[in-house]
Amino acid sequence: MDLASPAAASLIDDLTAIVSRAAAAIQRIAPQAAARMKADRSPVTDADEAAEAVILEALARLMPGVPVVSEEAAARATPPRLGARFILVDPLDGTREFLAGLDEFTVNLAIVADGVPAVGIIAAPAQGRIWRGMIGRGAERLDLAAGAAPAAARNVTPLHPRPRPEGGFVAAVSRSHLDPRTAAFVARLPQAEQMACGSSLKFCRLAEGSADVYPRLAPTREWDIAAGHAVLAASGGTVTAPDGAPLAYGRTDEDFRIPGFMAWADPAAAAAFRP
Repeated sequence: MDLASPAAASLIDDLTAIVSRAAAAIQRIAPQAAARMKADRSPVTDADEAAEAVILEALARLMPGVPVVSEEAAARATPPRLGARFILVDPLDGTREFLAGLDEFTVNLAIVADGVPAVGIIAAPAQGRIWRGMIGRGAERLDLAAGAAPAAARNVTPLHPRPRPEGGFVAAVSRSHLDPRTAAFVARLPQAEQMACGSSLKFCRLAEGSADVYPRLAPTREWDIAAGHAVLAASGGTVTAPDGAPLAYGRTDEDFRIPGFMAWADPAAAAAFRP
């Protein structure tokens, strides 16, 4: 499907329904169910795998033939050969927060077209909320119970990041992965306040106007950030490499690793503040 075509308007609802069902699958499983450590020393649970199964089965029906790269499946097998368009999935982003009983874990799904996230859906199952966006069509936040269809959404709110402040920056930072280089950058911002948060919700805080920058100057994976990148960019923000260059996706030779990135609510701030 051409993402610029009128038919794309219904695609985001179909993807939202899939992510909502995955959110419900997570909510049905106790956080400590079969929790274990993967080879990279990151945690995984039965909930991660249940959500992934829901998403992969549904995407095979909705978008047959489109390659899907999903975090847990990628750890078990060689990822598929990618084309100009593919899908990135993190079935449970913020597993540490999930295990700690916090509500800051998400389900992330993104469509990448020509190396750029074009569509993003982020669900926060414990909050009953979804953020979604499509480049060229804008972004929105909606209240939707896990498992409910998009037609049941309430409080649908368009997303608009706020302009760069003169001082008093709010920097969204990782609750579990704040590295020294990122902390040093935040300390150099004018009167910066830190907003600690888990998962891709940090992108959502920028998109909805409650934070200004989300820096991560340490490696992460494409499936962790692609959906948030799409939502923020669709709302009017920007995500780049730390040096300001475009951030490309589909790094199969690098095991989908992103060395670092900068997310800004106001693109004008990106040139003014560099790590």
